[in-house]
Amino acid sequence: MNLNLTGKRALITGSSSGLGEATAKLLAAEGAVIVVHGQNEERAENVAREIREAGGSATTAVGDLADDDGARQVAARATADGPVDILVNNAGFYRHLSWAEASPEEWRDTYNVNVVSGVRMIQRLVPAMRERGWGRVVTIGGGLASQPMNTHPQYNATLAARHNLAVSLARELKGTGVTSNVVSPGAILVEATKELVTEIGPGRGWGHTWEEIQPNAVKALIPNDQERFGEPDEIAAAVAYLCSTYAQYVSGATIRVDGGLIRSAF
Repeated sequence: MNLNLTGKRALITGSSSGLGEATAKLLAAEGAVIVVHGQNEERAENVAREIREAGGSATTAVGDLADDDGARQVAARATADGPVDILVNNAGFYRHLSWAEASPEEWRDTYNVNVVSGVRMIQRLVPAMRERGWGRVVTIGGGLASQPMNTHPQYNATLAARHNLAVSLARELKGTGVTSNVVSPGAILVEATKELVTEIGPGRGWGHTWEEIQPNAVKALIPNDQERFGEPDEIAAAVAYLCSTYAQYVSGATIRVDGGLIRSAF
């Protein structure tokens, strides 16, 4: 299927690795001009180079979105060769902390990185989309937004805020031709996930090799209908659909890509 993305310029924040990298590469394969973002110039350029070597078009915009000046620089670099048509707010972080360990400062810093950073990019890039009458904003959320765990509460809360702001933005963009939606991943098998599960697996009796640990980790941590971890490309595909012309009638929606981990009919 042709998603009609040829020539559209897409900025994917946090795309020098993980889900963002997979999304950048898939959108590039669909013909979009990619702006790879990260805080490490070498890693960002490596992704951009791989896209170009595969026949795509990509540049980089390096900077810290948790800082106003850094966000301004990223936006300026992203639009240096033309306007941004697609903004994927993917960048974010979390630390695995208990309620006792998550200080007010940790809450503030996590909120700034995971929520306000996305707002910075929306405010810098979406007005021009509105003027042109076409654009896409896709926010990467997560199931913990609606079904939070008792741990890392500061992270759970920021996911809920990301979902909320995306729907509020959709209401704001009514009738403009610009859409705002959410892709909500489950547990996706990026390198960091595999490292964490491999580290804690033996101590929890899940086994010692990855082949032993993986099915037991899924049962214990993320029991889902597909009985596995998700793959980055599965998230990227949902993002690509929302960026396409076929999704013009999708507004303020959440597409869960979690194997059925979140059990809700609505």
